[in-house]
Amino acid sequence: MRIRLVDEGDATALMNIYNPEVVETTVTFDLVARTYDEQVTWIRRHRATHPCLVAVNEDDEVGEVGADGDRIIGFALVSPFRERPAYLTTVENSVYVHRGARGRGVGELLLRELIALAQESGFHSLIARIVGENDGSIRLHEKCGFTLVGTEIEVGRKHGTWLDVVEYQYVMPDRPN
Repeated sequence: MRIRLVDEGDATALMNIYNPEVVETTVTFDLVARTYDEQVTWIRRHRATHPCLVAVNEDDEVGEVGADGDRIIGFALVSPFRERPAYLTTVENSVYVHRGARGRGVGELLLRELIALAQESGFHSLIARIVGENDGSIRLHEKCGFTLVGTEIEVGRKHGTWLDVVEYQYVMPDRPN
């Protein structure tokens, strides 16, 4: 498995990983699956300041075909946390793993690489907002050093159910001068 930056040629692969989560689960609060054009626009936004990494499977046929025939088995990204300027060094992170690749360490590899990239990019703090029932994502973030900082009660509604969001935070260790 290797990690690389997302490419526009990965649009369909990312849609095939993300859209089932939109339609069938509560792990994302999106309610409508992305179109191809929306996914390409999304990728363009995540190629610079707020990057997206993809995990490429090099072991078997699991995954979705992306750029250059790579088999994409997951992706992780940072997004702006809030609009006000004082928040510029804080980002929100997300991690999605192909259903056929779960349990292989894909999420952990992506999240650890994303943390390193965020630090190299000058970000100081990462925020993970996770639906309260997503035990796998909670365990992943705790394993990678995130700390629970709060719970938002019934802030989302999807599939007829009120959903809590737990908020985890990772603060970059001090770097030498």
